Amino acid sequence: MPSPAPVPAPPSAPSAGARRLALVGGSLGNLVEWYDWFVYASFAIYFADSFFPGDNPTTKLLNTAGIFAVGFLMRPVGGWILGRAADRHGRKSALTLTVTMMSVAALLIAVAPTYGQAGYFGALVLLLARLLQGLSIGGEYAASATYLTEASARDKRGLGSSFQYVSMTCGQLLGLAILITLQHTLSTAQLQSWGWRIPFVIGALFALVVFWLRRRLTETEAFTEEAGEDAHPDTARGTLAALWQHRREAGLVMALTLGGTVAYYTYTTYLTKYLIGSAGMAKSTATLVSFTALAVFALLQPFAGMLSDRIGRRPLLITFAVGCTVGTYPIMTALGSASSYWSALGLSLLALVIVTGYTSINAAVKAELFPTRVRALGVALPYAIANALFGGTAEYVALWFKDSGHEKVFFWYVSGCALVSLVTYVLMPDTRDAALSRSEAAAGAGQDRSPARAAG
Repeated sequence: MPSPAPVPAPPSAPSAGARRLALVGGSLGNLVEWYDWFVYASFAIYFADSFFPGDNPTTKLLNTAGIFAVGFLMRPVGGWILGRAADRHGRKSALTLTVTMMSVAALLIAVAPTYGQAGYFGALVLLLARLLQGLSIGGEYAASATYLTEASARDKRGLGSSFQYVSMTCGQLLGLAILITLQHTLSTAQLQSWGWRIPFVIGALFALVVFWLRRRLTETEAFTEEAGEDAHPDTARGTLAALWQHRREAGLVMALTLGGTVAYYTYTTYLTKYLIGSAGMAKSTATLVSFTALAVFALLQPFAGMLSDRIGRRPLLITFAVGCTVGTYPIMTALGSASSYWSALGLSLLALVIVTGYTSINAAVKAELFPTRVRALGVALPYAIANALFGGTAEYVALWFKDSGHEKVFFWYVSGCALVSLVTYVLMPDTRDAALSRSEAAAGAGQDRSPARAAG
């Protein structure tokens, strides 16, 4: 009788060194992506004159803001295209592609000709760069969220995925630090003439370093396991048809993102404008409040991620949603009358501690909802849509209510969004113990684990 075919040995677990490289590679690329995204908005006041003629500075800023908004519109498209690529060709290849696109976009902005040199061709280059940035960052969130979660040990996925918001926040802090440095070393005329190009050159160089680093990454075990079993390739993998089979989970991603993204943008990007415009705080003081609060916020993420690995994801999510639903109105009202750096900082930190319950673990929760074959697309597309509709518009909605004389209605808007997410958190299962691969499911067999959500 013929001897039975040997059973292939399961893939060995990644070494500690490989996991550390995965953490660094996934996080640093995310930092560069968000740095480039941030510096466009920050330096627009200096380069608007270079691309748009006329004497009205507001019109020039509106033109640059319009091009900035195009980036948000492209994020769902990027989430779809690059999420599909990550599910079909691997997380590593998608991560490498996103940082390549961001590097090219930063370089395009850095060398874009001014209106005086090439007419509106420079504005066209700017638009193309923003299209690339929107596509890139739309895919980066899903690729990095999926990679960081899958590459982490099963009992440390909360910690591993928390570095996504660490790197996002550090990207903003780096951009802000470069802005402050250039403001103190160059004159306004120099910044408007050529100094505004410096941060984009820096961004392109950073991206090249991350490109080299990501080329050295190993593919995640979950994806390798599924791809290796494709004797008959799954043509539906990473497609909208496959995602439709998990439409309930996609709806969950949108609902759990709603409150978190509105709160995040309210207490980060909008905070400085609110302290200046509503509290009457000096620009330098408001900027320092935001910088300090964001620095502490970044440090909090890993601790909250580790806590979720011990007690589960839902307790942190519910704590965030309850705190945001109940606390937004009093916190924002108090911030509107804050008269000193310390009072504003204390209130800002209180708000960001609450928001940490969402930001530290949302990447892991979303990745743990989907099987391998559609995990990146399942994270990418619903998140990008929710973020474009609610996160990207949070500042506009806040300013619209302020302009109409009903600023405090915005506080209730933020609370209402958090309430929708609260209902979602209460009703959804805890995802901490989900197995992301068949090997994880096999290793957890016989233990007190929830049913595996592995490749399939």
